[in-house]
Amino acid sequence: MLWIKALHIIAMVCWFAGIFYLPRLFVYHTMAEESATREHLKIMERKLYRFISPFAVLTVVFGLILLSQNWSYYLGEVWMQIKLALVAALVAYHLYCGVLVKRFEQDENVRSHVFYRWFNEAPVLVLFGAVILVVVRPL
Repeated sequence: MLWIKALHIIAMVCWFAGIFYLPRLFVYHTMAEESATREHLKIMERKLYRFISPFAVLTVVFGLILLSQNWSYYLGEVWMQIKLALVAALVAYHLYCGVLVKRFEQDENVRSHVFYRWFNEAPVLVLFGAVILVVVRPL
């Protein structure tokens, strides 16, 4: 089971690396004045989203395998319930990033760079919460 835990952590780190960077690309895209720069950012956004999506799936799959080792214990723990809610929020965030990638691709962005700067901070809060819940198990 340690291999599964290691793979879960590796996939999670890869997913977070991309999910931290993708909204930063949205900031740059929103601020870009040259057409060539915007076109280049569209390619980067699309490729990054496609690259990190399998890591999102692997993170969830390996996490479910780990949970399956003792469903009754883990699902009965408040810290795990909150962690799973954070994971669900991150999955929703990830999917919304996919929507945003498509909007940028079609030149339909309606948000400012300030929105994306704040939007970029959400996964940090999820990471802090999830790590603290798993390591400290405060509840």
